[in-house]
Amino acid sequence: QVQLVESGGGLVQPGDSLRLSCAASGHTFSTYAGAWFRPAPGKEREFVAAITSSGLGTSHSDSVKGRFTISTDNTKNVLYLLMTSLKPEDTAVYYCAASLSMSRSARSYAYWGQGTQVTVSS
Repeated sequence: QVQLVESGGGLVQPGDSLRLSCAASGHTFSTYAGAWFRPAPGKEREFVAAITSSGLGTSHSDSVKGRFTISTDNTKNVLYLLMTSLKPEDTAVYYCAASLSMSRSARSYAYWGQGTQVTVSS
């Protein structure tokens, strides 16, 4: 099993940047693919970004492509989400997740963190 703890959320203004972190224990992101999701009205959690366990493959949703970047640190113990050019519609609780293979579906992820709130407002 893997335990995930997110941090780095906060209140920022439109156009600002923020970096979210997700610390893994039990296993690292060298074993599991990592991903970020956020709630979406009327459906399961919305896919934001994912990275393979090798770190060589990434995927970002169309809504964040070019603004957000997923990565891991050198030890593969921490998953990051660098968010730039933030918009009010990016306001959400962001959840870190881990799975044996990368997927855009929340249902594929067995392990979840508790979430960190990001609020974008002027």
